[in-house]
Amino acid sequence: MNNRTYFFLILILGSLTALGPFSIDMYLPGFPAIAKDLHTTAAKVSLSLSGFFIGISAGQLLYGPLLDRFGRKKPLFIGLTVYILASAGCALSTSIDMLIAMRFVQAIGSCAAAVASVAMVRDLFPVKDSAKVFSLLMLVVGASPMIAPTLGGYVTAAFGWQVVFLILTGMGVAILAASILWLPDSFKPDTSLSLKPRPIILNFLSVIREPQFYTYSFTGAIAFSGLFAYVSGSPLVFMEVFHTDEKVYGWIFALLSVGFIGASQFNTLLLRKYKSEQIINTALICQLLVSFTLVFASFNGLLTLIATIVLLFLFLCCIGLTNPNAAALSLAPFSKNVGSASALMGAIQMGMGALISVAISLFEEPSTLPMTAAMAGSSLLALGMLLVGRKTIAQTIEVEAGADSSMIH
Repeated sequence: MNNRTYFFLILILGSLTALGPFSIDMYLPGFPAIAKDLHTTAAKVSLSLSGFFIGISAGQLLYGPLLDRFGRKKPLFIGLTVYILASAGCALSTSIDMLIAMRFVQAIGSCAAAVASVAMVRDLFPVKDSAKVFSLLMLVVGASPMIAPTLGGYVTAAFGWQVVFLILTGMGVAILAASILWLPDSFKPDTSLSLKPRPIILNFLSVIREPQFYTYSFTGAIAFSGLFAYVSGSPLVFMEVFHTDEKVYGWIFALLSVGFIGASQFNTLLLRKYKSEQIINTALICQLLVSFTLVFASFNGLLTLIATIVLLFLFLCCIGLTNPNAAALSLAPFSKNVGSASALMGAIQMGMGALISVAISLFEEPSTLPMTAAMAGSSLLALGMLLVGRKTIAQTIEVEAGADSSMIH
């Protein structure tokens, strides 16, 4: 593979990976403007974000089998076409219900890009290069929350929120064209693969019965739902409670993203000295302390704009440490069902995110309390899940050790 081909492949795969994060973050500064134009509240507008999370959760389970059964390109092209049409539908929405529905369909479409990009890295690059490629793609994902809301803030202020969705439509068209022109056929369709619900469900059930998987996948998903609480609640908090404009909110969101991204990169250094189990335990305790500080300050009217930014930065740092270690520990027991386990883990994570964002949307009065309370609750539940799950893992190991000993005797 020459340098020019390598560059184009990385560029296209990176664009596919960035489509989801851009679709989530770019329209956040437009919440107040959307609420005004569609005659609703910013809290109700956040349901469109919940709809997107639900779509991603369902889509991850949908596209895995389709990409194996029909190859990579057909499901990808169909998904991107759905994304383009839905993005245009978002721009043309005349009611909040229409926007919520279009966002759900948009998420189903964008999921094809995310799942296909991961599968194609495995297809197109040798094992020794795949880690490097995934690192480049993660860098794109990490940069997206810094660029998208800042750009979205300026676009919304200058041209209106509809133009944000027109830009996303244009991105979808450009990525589809590039994929058709330059993406090679990377996988031969497996016509023997069954798409019947029963074998697919049984495969997922075999994964979720593994104690280490359900302990760390649910711990990670519940802890990560604190990030979704922040994403769903931050437009209301910063633009309606602290009265920042769209541009300032975009810059605040970008700054806070540095905490999450920086901590996830710092995690690689910590792993040289500490185990994942140690890091996730310490990070969750710190996450709980920070979130309870946020709730206490919010309840007593002590939260200023600067204090909120600082505490949210620390909270996102904790999630940046929790998330990669939870993912690694969830997938560790598997050698065969890694794809199914990865899809199920992603679906659980997005499902939790959808639930918590819906919960926050129920509170329509501008306040910092719903967001901070949801963050504290998720941190407490995650730590509880970790402690209970670890006991189950230890008991399972003891039973297996006893069975091995009996067989030897």
